[in-house]
Amino acid sequence: MATYNKRGYKAPKEKEVKVEGAEAANFDEKDSATAEVFSKLDETATITEHWVAKNQKIIIGLVAAAALFTIGYLGYQRFIAAPLQEEAANEMFVAQQNFQKATDGVASDSLYKLSLNGSEGKFGFLKIADEYSGTDAGNLANYYAGIAYLNTGKYTEAIDYLNKFKSDDIVLGALAKGAIGDTYSQKNQPKEALENYLKAAESNKNDFTTPRFLLKAGKTALTLGNKSDALKYFTDIKENYEATPEAASVDVLIGLAQ
Repeated sequence: MATYNKRGYKAPKEKEVKVEGAEAANFDEKDSATAEVFSKLDETATITEHWVAKNQKIIIGLVAAAALFTIGYLGYQRFIAAPLQEEAANEMFVAQQNFQKATDGVASDSLYKLSLNGSEGKFGFLKIADEYSGTDAGNLANYYAGIAYLNTGKYTEAIDYLNKFKSDDIVLGALAKGAIGDTYSQKNQPKEALENYLKAAESNKNDFTTPRFLLKAGKTALTLGNKSDALKYFTDIKENYEATPEAASVDVLIGLAQ
């Protein structure tokens, strides 16, 4: 018997049968791995919690110690260091006055000694440097003491105190090194003098201290017979510091060094 398809009729498609076994297995493996990761994280967290709980007193102690250190440092700065600095500065006022008068040529030796040892119930530079060694004033007292000793002919003491002085100031730092050079020059030790003059000239180059100590270095080098070195120092002044007082007479010295 013949069969006819109606117009527009389509034979039904066979339903696709999904093979879910492999995908299900993959999901199971992923779920298993994820569960394992979370399980390990939970274990780690539990161990950490146990460690924190077990060592809680130690942790609190360390935090407290750090807090006490910070408070102690701030307290030291406010209640000890700052008052000491102010006290040292007040003590040094009279010593500085005596030093300045001595530098100006008024009874120099006696005033330098007063600046070192104290007067009018105030400390001198020696006591200030010792009693207030951790302050800026105590450090500056080392410089003053060194210069006072240099100007009174106590060269060993001068070198000792000048070496104790530390400064980042471009002028004072160089002046201290140069003063050590002057001290060695007075002791008739030109090699040591030259070494310190060069340190002073090179420490912080500027138009005030650099040509000053280059000039002293050049003259000292001439004394030692090192004409080539002397010529180098004098030429440096002529070429790089031509506007300074030291440059005014350097041509004559260049002639001596050639």
